[in-house]
Amino acid sequence: MYDYDLLVVGSANADLVIGVDRRPGPGETVLGSDLAVHPGGKGANQAVAAARLGARAALLARVGDDGHGRLLLDSQRAAGVDTVGMLVGGAPTGVALITVDPSGDNSIVVSPGANARLTPQDVRAAASLFQASRVVSAQLEIPLETVVETVRSLAFDSRFVLNPSPPGPLPAEVLAACDPLIVNEHEARFLLGASAGPAPEDWARALLLRGPRSVVITLGAAGALVAAGSTSQFVRVESPRVDAVDTTGAGDAFTAALAWRLSRGESLAEAADFAARVGAAAVTRQGAQESFPTAEEVLVR
Repeated sequence: MYDYDLLVVGSANADLVIGVDRRPGPGETVLGSDLAVHPGGKGANQAVAAARLGARAALLARVGDDGHGRLLLDSQRAAGVDTVGMLVGGAPTGVALITVDPSGDNSIVVSPGANARLTPQDVRAAASLFQASRVVSAQLEIPLETVVETVRSLAFDSRFVLNPSPPGPLPAEVLAACDPLIVNEHEARFLLGASAGPAPEDWARALLLRGPRSVVITLGAAGALVAAGSTSQFVRVESPRVDAVDTTGAGDAFTAALAWRLSRGESLAEAADFAARVGAAAVTRQGAQESFPTAEEVLVR
């Protein structure tokens, strides 16, 4: 019996958000809206999104001993996430500087702060969390060596989900553990380089050949492509049509929803179908964590 449906190993940031009519060009200054500060970071976002859907979730992350760190701890607890794995100190809390344009698209610059101090030793010290978790997810806003140690710490029959964002080179050991590897178009093209073909099916096929057990490619409003078990078997998942307000955190909501449904024993295609609906619901609201829906809100859409 697992204590947790999902253990998230990842980042926790304070999101500093400004709305802009358009993004500035090189050397240009534009005026924006009032500054808003929200709890964020891919790891923290995924944990909150999963808990809000009803998952038993825990977060292994590091924050600073400062106001932003307290904001993040409070937001996790309010969502029902177990914070026993949240470590405090070592550096200021990570910060994400986010601009959002009128279409809802965003640009993000991250200062890692304490996230860069989440170490392999921290992962080893949290061995009991790994043994108690059915699914473990990670991203790349923490050191790669910590992600490698996460893979090495997995329980024998637990499942590993990776969203390699921001994208970077991945060791074969990490790729081989991914079930699935979740990427958007930008991340897929980064990982594949010049070998990327013209279509999502080409990207999925090429990524599978690199070692992951399964691949999910998110396609924004077009839904997602699921590839599992064979380099020639693909399933397209549709996304509901919605009016996007802010895409911040939508990918994290998708990943969390997919991981949670996998922990419930659903197939990858079934989990991705639900995750697409969660991601679509999230973009209809401002912000990241505050935009994440409950399971009831998704099911009644």
